[in-house]
Amino acid sequence: MAKAAPLPADHPGTFIEEELDVRGWAQADLAYILGMDVSQLNKLIKGATSITPDTAIALGDAFDMPAEFFMNLQKMYDLQKARKADPGVRTRASWVSKFPVREMIKRGWIEDAEPALLDLQMMRFFGKNRIEDIPFVSDAPLLAHAARKSDDYAGTTESQYVWLNRVRKIAEQIECPLYSEKRLRDSLSSIREHMLIKDDLTHIPGILHKCGVRFVLVEALPGSKIDGVCVWLGGQPVIGMTLRLDRLDNFCFVLRHEIEHILNGDGKEETFAPVDSDTGTDTIIECERLANEAAGEFCIPRVLLDSFIARKSPFISRDDVLKFAARAEVHPAIVVGQIQNRTKKWGWLREYQIGVREHLMDWSFKDGWGHFAPTGL
Repeated sequence: MAKAAPLPADHPGTFIEEELDVRGWAQADLAYILGMDVSQLNKLIKGATSITPDTAIALGDAFDMPAEFFMNLQKMYDLQKARKADPGVRTRASWVSKFPVREMIKRGWIEDAEPALLDLQMMRFFGKNRIEDIPFVSDAPLLAHAARKSDDYAGTTESQYVWLNRVRKIAEQIECPLYSEKRLRDSLSSIREHMLIKDDLTHIPGILHKCGVRFVLVEALPGSKIDGVCVWLGGQPVIGMTLRLDRLDNFCFVLRHEIEHILNGDGKEETFAPVDSDTGTDTIIECERLANEAAGEFCIPRVLLDSFIARKSPFISRDDVLKFAARAEVHPAIVVGQIQNRTKKWGWLREYQIGVREHLMDWSFKDGWGHFAPTGL
């Protein structure tokens, strides 16, 4: 929105001189009233000096007017004569008020450039030809074809949207075979087997790639509380993950959750499925509920987990966990994570939780944690 140009403002001395003419006073008369030297008053009237608070009070008494009137005249004049502001201030402020621009610059996603280039870079980053087409900046929808499901994406934040577009930019650089739903379904058992040993996690991105699924790791932006997303590029699926919690059980659950979005075609018409994040709300939409159920069943079949908890709760020992994990053919960390989620006792057997981030850093398409993925922006 264009800002209205300020009205021209004369120096307060112009008003004082006009008031003298109306009253028929000479400058010497007003100088006498104010108790100042005539030369001082002349400098004020000619604009060589400024009105101070003391002078404003004195002029107010002399002319029977509020002192604030004279101070406002001076302020308006000073603002008009002040050096013109850096034109980039407004541009930078408009972007920073919506998006984590400094963090984007820090990570090399955009450059610290002059205002005109900043506008251009942001449009390129979001894949838009006009600023008006960028969500959060205007009333443009998050998704061009998502009117039918607009409520599903209402919780997506500005930072999450930035992160999502970074995932998309990196995914565009990946050459990938055509997506095969059958191949992906047939690969689920192999993916699960590679979750048994943490050193085998590095093979999972390659398995997904053979199924036509691009896999991208992008470190989460501060405060975004995002775990993953399923993005679609021209009908080709992409899984983006943050590894925010850096736990094996969380990685396995989120990965299978996103795979279910792909298998169900969730978000294909809208270009991405609902962003999976820690929103702190109990509200859940249908496609998310189905993805959660599939992920939970993938990690540990519900019947097995229910039976185990019913038999062993509330005193589940380490030995119980290890034996059950062997029987269910899963890593003990996944058992611990599932039980923690059920009981909400997040400190229980915490020593069995293991990180996954270091085991996935060999994957080429990662951004963050000291790595930068070139995208040609």
